[in-house]
Amino acid sequence: MNKETLTGINEARRAHRAIVRAINLATGGGYLIDPATDDTPLGEAAARAARADTSGPAQIEGQKWFLAVFNPPLDLAIIGAVHIAQPLAAMATLTGFGVRIVDPRTAFATEARFPGVKLSHQWADEAFAEQPLGSRSAIVALAHDPKLDDPGLAVALRSPCFYIGALGSKKTHAARLERLKNDGFSERDLSRIHGPIGLDIGARTPAEIAVSILAEITETLRGSKRGQTTKG
Repeated sequence: MNKETLTGINEARRAHRAIVRAINLATGGGYLIDPATDDTPLGEAAARAARADTSGPAQIEGQKWFLAVFNPPLDLAIIGAVHIAQPLAAMATLTGFGVRIVDPRTAFATEARFPGVKLSHQWADEAFAEQPLGSRSAIVALAHDPKLDDPGLAVALRSPCFYIGALGSKKTHAARLERLKNDGFSERDLSRIHGPIGLDIGARTPAEIAVSILAEITETLRGSKRGQTTKG
């Protein structure tokens, strides 16, 4: 691996972007691919490999390649230090996410309630300006308060994050979509929001709801037939 390639990989890591090194197995030549922007057949293969988080061989248009994936860490941003956020933060940490809680209410977002979890007492749009959402980010809005949730959702809709979810009933979600539509977001933009959040497994308790949310995030990340897939 030459210095230029290593520099490119390190730059992508610092920017929390996925990068894929494509190596031609016939010639030994290779180059870096940004899977979020490369629409060539090889770029599409790189995007699939990055989404699956798996390096390996690929045959593209008669040529054999090896795709080495360099993904940034998974990131879960939770708006609202509510009861559901507690088991969700713990479960997501176990599955490999770096978890951050965003809630300006200092009485809720405490170390005692979220031991070992990164806490931000900023408003969501401020927190995401400081630590942007990337293609490996998932965001869940759990505050159930438009003043807290909506600014974060607006930032998420303008970002390449792979999952956006929001807590609330169908009626609450419809009102949320109307507010965001009035802010200039299109129907296509708004279709990215999973709401009501989580897979329909009949969840009732905070822990069960957390399971349903994490399952939906995983489904979307891995691109299962039930989930929505986005390139990144």
